[in-house]
Amino acid sequence: MKEQKLPVRFSRPFWVANSVELLERLAYYAIFIVITIYLSNVWGFSDIEAGWISGVFSATLYLLPTFVGAYADKIGFRSAIIIAFSLLTIGYAGLGILPTMLQSAGLVSYGMETSFNGLNESILRWSIVPVMVLIVIGGSFIKSVISGTVARETTSETRARGYAIFYMMVNIGAFIGKTVVDPLRKSLGDQGLVYLNFFSATMTALALIAVFFLYKSAKTEGQGKSFREIGTGLVKVVSNVKLLVLILIISGFWMIQSQMYATMPKYVIRMIGQEASPGWYANVNPLIVFLMVNIVTSFMKKYTALRSMTIGMLIIPLSALIMSFGTLIGKDFILGLHPVAFMMIVGIASQAIAECFISPRYLEYFSLQSPKGEEGLYLGFSHLHSFFSYLFAFGLGGYLLDKYCPDPKLFESAEAYRQATAHAHYIWFVFVGIGMISALALLVYGYLIKKKEPVQPANS
Repeated sequence: MKEQKLPVRFSRPFWVANSVELLERLAYYAIFIVITIYLSNVWGFSDIEAGWISGVFSATLYLLPTFVGAYADKIGFRSAIIIAFSLLTIGYAGLGILPTMLQSAGLVSYGMETSFNGLNESILRWSIVPVMVLIVIGGSFIKSVISGTVARETTSETRARGYAIFYMMVNIGAFIGKTVVDPLRKSLGDQGLVYLNFFSATMTALALIAVFFLYKSAKTEGQGKSFREIGTGLVKVVSNVKLLVLILIISGFWMIQSQMYATMPKYVIRMIGQEASPGWYANVNPLIVFLMVNIVTSFMKKYTALRSMTIGMLIIPLSALIMSFGTLIGKDFILGLHPVAFMMIVGIASQAIAECFISPRYLEYFSLQSPKGEEGLYLGFSHLHSFFSYLFAFGLGGYLLDKYCPDPKLFESAEAYRQATAHAHYIWFVFVGIGMISALALLVYGYLIKKKEPVQPANS
């Protein structure tokens, strides 16, 4: 008699955690896709300043979770999530309230065509930094606690499906969040960028209410590592030259991938006009990953993780090259799209395919290169590549925008602006170079590693 499988059941804390993760990702990506535009158009920061502020903001979000997670283990997940969503709600609301207060006080003005004139040289610009710090701390709690909840609320038999649900929620939230942006920006201009923060604050407030009334998990206070132990672990990872080199090489991929947020929104709006839809262009990435990641992973399972990552690294410079074609192929629309928009979508789709080859196998390979018995410790710092890549990608993007695709408000005539942006495509040539160097570095790395310790193919 064939044994009947019982349906998989998950606990209430599991479903609450995944539901609020969807709301948090929705809130975050609604803001993040236009973070550099918001900083420049609403607060008056230059492209370079906006790049570095956004870079530090996003990079810190990937460095802090391991340390914040240690504190979450000690106070309990429920308390940590409540703190997280409280900070996020205050932070997002602050991003909307502060400029509104300044406008009410008559210090600045903004609307469909004007930015926060008057803040460009004012010390008041920097009042945004403490508010962004609240979002960083709250987001760091979320990154560590929600994934930890999935682990604690599943068994070895249900964990794979549990994380599949978790990543589905992440992608749904990211997709919906980006779709909210363009209608608000197009209908209300810079005012829409301010209102967007209230939308995100509402989402995180709903998550806070859900956690407060529905999240009742087992007590976990007093567990976890100390900050000193985590700091020691970080030192061990960065002292491992082989792993540090791998992290830096993979950072080259993410430096290009993160231009979807660092450079692309300003670039397409400045080259196409206000009718551009950067939120929709960016959504091509999660859509392609969702459709292709299982196919690519299944196809590559008989090959080593290093070979899969190498294929992805060879695709990524091609994606940046494709993006550069938008201003070079003329002005005729392609399938109803401006050529800059069309080539940007094709480039982002190519990046997503590269991600399918790299991301699923990176953690596997990273764990194989970790010292025996310390895989867990090292995997805790495996996302250091995001810290490096976001920090430098946003900073570099700011300089490139300033040089090759500057703000049109800085020019008195359309002809002067046309001349200033004549070489806007050079931005993507820089990232073609970064991608080629990273791909070559990974090939050399693989050759040297293979000579010393061949890595076995992934299990079928």
